[in-house]
Amino acid sequence: MSTLPKTPPRDAATPDGKLKRSLGLWQLTLLGVSTQIGSGWLFAVLSAASAAGPAAIVSWIVGAALFVVVSLPWIELGTLFPRSGGIVRYPSLSHGAFAGWVTGWGYWVGTVCLPAVEAQAVLTYLGGRFPQLGLLRVDNGITMLAWPNGILCAFVLLLGFFVLNFFGVRLLAKVNTWVTLWKVAVPAVTFVLLFFAFKSANLTAGGGFFAQGSHGMVHALATGGIAFAYLGSRQVLDYGGEARNPRRDIPLAVIGSVLIPMVVYLGLQIGFLGALDWSDAGISVGDWAALTASDWASSPLFSALGAAGFGAFATVLLIDAAVSPAANGWVTLGSATRTSFAFANEGYAPRGLGKVNKHGVPWLSLAVSLVISAVFLLPFPSWYQLVSIISAGLVLSYLMGSAIVPVLRRTAPEIPRAWRLPASGFWSAAGFAAGLFIVYACGFVSLVQLLIITFAGLAVYGAYTAPLQGWIAPGTGRALSAAYLASWLWISANGGWFLNVSGKAQQWSWGFPVYFAAMTAAIGLYLLALRAAATPEGRRQLDGGTWLIGTLLAVLALSHYGEFGPLPHPPLSDPYDLLALLVLSLACYVWALRSGFRTQQLDRAVTEDYPTSCVDHQVVQRL
Repeated sequence: MSTLPKTPPRDAATPDGKLKRSLGLWQLTLLGVSTQIGSGWLFAVLSAASAAGPAAIVSWIVGAALFVVVSLPWIELGTLFPRSGGIVRYPSLSHGAFAGWVTGWGYWVGTVCLPAVEAQAVLTYLGGRFPQLGLLRVDNGITMLAWPNGILCAFVLLLGFFVLNFFGVRLLAKVNTWVTLWKVAVPAVTFVLLFFAFKSANLTAGGGFFAQGSHGMVHALATGGIAFAYLGSRQVLDYGGEARNPRRDIPLAVIGSVLIPMVVYLGLQIGFLGALDWSDAGISVGDWAALTASDWASSPLFSALGAAGFGAFATVLLIDAAVSPAANGWVTLGSATRTSFAFANEGYAPRGLGKVNKHGVPWLSLAVSLVISAVFLLPFPSWYQLVSIISAGLVLSYLMGSAIVPVLRRTAPEIPRAWRLPASGFWSAAGFAAGLFIVYACGFVSLVQLLIITFAGLAVYGAYTAPLQGWIAPGTGRALSAAYLASWLWISANGGWFLNVSGKAQQWSWGFPVYFAAMTAAIGLYLLALRAAATPEGRRQLDGGTWLIGTLLAVLALSHYGEFGPLPHPPLSDPYDLLALLVLSLACYVWALRSGFRTQQLDRAVTEDYPTSCVDHQVVQRL
């Protein structure tokens, strides 16, 4: 077999050929950093302290370590096949289109929510300082956007994100570079000022440094906003197809986009804890859990600076409260756009979503992302409600990298790796366990909301994607999918959890055992019916992704009966739930590896990224 080049030529006919390679290392890194220093730094220090107390400091360090471990396999993938929207596209290379669809759909749902979250953050901070604007209301102790002022202003902000993205990635990156430098400088000055009001007694208030226990430290990772704050490293992969030198820049940008925000967040968390003025916040000393309903909830750091006597700089912070989330909003809208662009290129969605304008932007995908993001403002008008659902959705997609790397090592050994993950067997298994742990820590309420939407998307695979590829007759696929979707909607309505973020099941709903059995039966019968009607290749594609469905259902059940579920006295309390999760993650990891195969999508990716003359296709087909 001919030797493949170390890197593909710059003019290789990649599927992203219409997207412009305009991003250098610094710009690529700042895209990742920018999305992590958005609304997270404005709210996460309070929500993390509410969950973990002073031990939130440890949670930030643990969170960074987990995301570095989870990201390591993705670095190898990003340098192997640089793709815009790569997180959506890589699963199909190792496990087929069905796994790619499930992962991509869940990731897209999480990503397309993000611009709405950032718009909420901007208006929550401004509305908290200027209540006369009528932007906010309080419902059951949770501050959220009010109708019409708050919701309509959020729509206008989303439209601004759209305009900035429409004129190309070069403009986006140029604006983002300067804004990100501002976004790093303001938090740095903030935590320095907060140290002048530092009260060491706060670090032991309410029962000591670990006042909320180990449960609180884990909970802070997801519901406290820490996982959400670290999710920006994925932006490097989303824009990887537009990097000038992806095989050099992607590894550095991914690691840098985790470590730089970690330093910023640690300083902010320590400063906030030390400067916390309990009386000014309107709560009792040591009552950490009450922080999210306190007088500081709508603008934590602004309030802390004001109470510390730095009211003048608090005005600068208020300006940044609009700039930081807005910058994150326009970057993540671009990320959602590239996700649907990838859907179109992989045949998961209509080809029209892959059309680009003269600025090199998939404009129709951009418009669709704008509309869907706006829709999410209506059922979830609160930052605190939506953040853990998004965290679950985005971390869910991170799981796949740990399964893809070892499968591609087995099925595509002929492709040279510009960057190889050392000890890949260990780090891939560790990354899978770390990712599954973060998904679990998001809690049952967030996870069930996400899976209701994710599993509803299976109907699109059967009705559109599989027929488009010729794996099932169009009429059969549409009929089976319509029956499945109808049953899924009925089950979701009677399960009592859809759009229910109260933490308690509706009184009229089915009990969880019945609900879970109905979910499992509906999905299982649908997939069996699709498999029976599919071609041999269609069955192979389905079989490659079945493990992912089983993993998600198993985690959902464990989440309900574990420490982060709705039961007041869970049968699997800490640490038994974590031990069960470890066993589950190892079993599912082995299942995932055994489900991988040499896919048609992989063969196509090799020929697209490398010159045809360098590939002996007869040898490739035998591998």
